[in-house]
Amino acid sequence: MPAKKTGHLTPVGKRIKKARTNKKMTYETLANETGFSVDFIKQVESGTLTPPVGSLLQISRALGIDSGDLLKDEEDRMQNRIKAFTKRTSNYAYTTLTPGAENKHLKAFRIKIDARKDHKGVSYNHVGEEFVYVLEGTVEVVVGEHVNSLGPGDSLHFNSGIQHLLRNTGETDAELIVVIYNP
Repeated sequence: MPAKKTGHLTPVGKRIKKARTNKKMTYETLANETGFSVDFIKQVESGTLTPPVGSLLQISRALGIDSGDLLKDEEDRMQNRIKAFTKRTSNYAYTTLTPGAENKHLKAFRIKIDARKDHKGVSYNHVGEEFVYVLEGTVEVVVGEHVNSLGPGDSLHFNSGIQHLLRNTGETDAELIVVIYNP
């Protein structure tokens, strides 16, 4: 019986590991295809680290799998966690705003970042462009070596192929809209 019919969802890390092993791809090969460290990939696959959306897009592209399947599953998990009043360990939550866009180049997300937190572990990059619009809170978007400070109503459009990091610098949770274009 499929996982969703039993009420249990397959964690995104397990789905990534299954795709990687089915393709007989080593950690080293996936690391070279994505630019992520082997340690990062192992943490994602084990579920100890939940990667940001851009990282999931990059991993799915390297594995030749539909990113929508990974993101949809993760969105379902997040909705279940929100209902249970629990938080993700990565200080980062997102909801897909473009359901059904699995095979499209443009995807939009509503993102919440806990106060004074950033993406755990690494900065990230992925082919394409990214647009960030801040709804609430104060964030920093570091693109390469340039630090962009944004508050409510501010936006930023940048080349997402450059290493970038998003962090909440405020005392309250931040909420933003992020649109990713992945050619």
